[in-house]
This record gives sequence, C-alpha cells and structure tokens, in this order.
Amino acid sequence: MMTQAKRVRAGRLTLVVVLAAALCSGAAFAQHAGGAHVGGGGGHPSGGGAHQHLDSRFSHNQYYYNRGYGVHRPPAGGVDGLHGRNGERYYFHGGNWYRWRGGWYRWWGGGWVVWAAPFGLFVPFLPPYYTTVWWYGVPYYYANDTYYQWNDTQGEYEVVSPPSGIENGGTQSPPSNQLFAYPRSGQSPEQQSKDRYECERWAVSQTGFDPTMTGGVPPEKAVEKRNDFFRAQVSCLEGRGYTVR
Repeated sequence: MMTQAKRVRAGRLTLVVVLAAALCSGAAFAQHAGGAHVGGGGGHPSGGGAHQHLDSRFSHNQYYYNRGYGVHRPPAGGVDGLHGRNGERYYFHGGNWYRWRGGWYRWWGGGWVVWAAPFGLFVPFLPPYYTTVWWYGVPYYYANDTYYQWNDTQGEYEVVSPPSGIENGGTQSPPSNQLFAYPRSGQSPEQQSKDRYECERWAVSQTGFDPTMTGGVPPEKAVEKRNDFFRAQVSCLEGRGYTVR
C-alpha cells in the first residue's frame, strides 16, 4: 500500500515527466521550425540560411523559407485575415504564405506553418521581389513557386494556377509594340502609311488608350488597355485589306 510520502514523490515524478514532455514537444517544434523562438517569426530570408531554399525559376534568384517551417507568430507587416475556400486561415508576408495550424500546436498557443499558396485568394500587393513572366501577351507575376495576376474587378492580385506551358515558354521580355501589316491588295506605301495612322487613331478612340501617352496609368491597367488597343488596331487593318502579324 502506497504511503502518503510515496504518493507525494510519485506526484512530483509525474509532474517532472509532464514538464519534460512539454519541453521536448516545444524543442521538437522549434527544431522543425528552423529554430523559431516563442513569439517570433522570420521575415524575408536574406539568403542561404537554414530551412531556406533558392528559387531560381525564371532567374528569380531569391531565397524563401521551406514549406513546413513553423513559427509561433508570423513576421509583422503582412496581410492577415485571409481565408481559403474551406475556412483555412492564412497570412502573407514577403512572398511566404503561412497557414494557421491547431492540433498539437495548441499546447504552445497555436502555430503558423509555411504553406503552399492557396489559389483564388487576393492580396493588395505583390511580394517585394517578384518576376514578371509574359505568356501570350499576358503578364504573370511570379515569386516562390506562386503565380499572381492583377484582377481589375477586385482591385487586387489573385493567386492563380499557372497556365500550361508557361514554365518552358514564358519570357521575361514584354511583347513587342510593333505590328507588321502586309498589304493584300497592292496598296501603295503612301496608302499603307495613311491606313496605319488612321487605324491607330481609331483604336485610340475605341479603347481610350494611347500607347504613347500612358502616364498615370497603373502597369496592370496599362497592359489590359494595351491589349485592347492592339486588338482594335488589328481589326481595323484587316478590314482595310491587310494581313497582320
């Protein structure tokens, strides 16, 4: 039969075991999280440190935290209040996406884990080190294995699925502004010059966009307007007997 003294010693031993387990769990979390400290969180990696990887796609050449890196609190200055389709809570900072995780993290008050970017979420600004990738005249903004597009209706950048082929065929150079119009009806050089000028002016009147006067237009809006302008110009030239490339 256990005496009172033995019960006290056993209780103390149990308490020590529980505390040791808690400390081990915390240490395991810190180790998995790349040495994250309670209440802390890394910002954008400066490069080459532990639990980081180099993203060299499209010559992006920036370092980001590995997926699975966890912190008790993400870095300040990011975008909070982001929720996925199934209610998951996300945080966005420096091109890294963090997801709130409960479960065993709750012992330490919860935790944020670097996660894959969720398609369909909107952010008000791009990562500080993004790369513009052009695909069939449309710009995609790339950083950390994630593609963004400007959504004019929402007025923010949307995380999108990359179009098939962009990784091999995407270019960092914007498409040329020059159209090549070949006369199908033997138009004279003078007539060609006149038609080009009139079609350009007509395209400006139809779209409200003049490629020679884009001051004050946000880059995302300018790209959309530019595409509308060239479509209108092509339509005009083709209607006047030209093959346009």
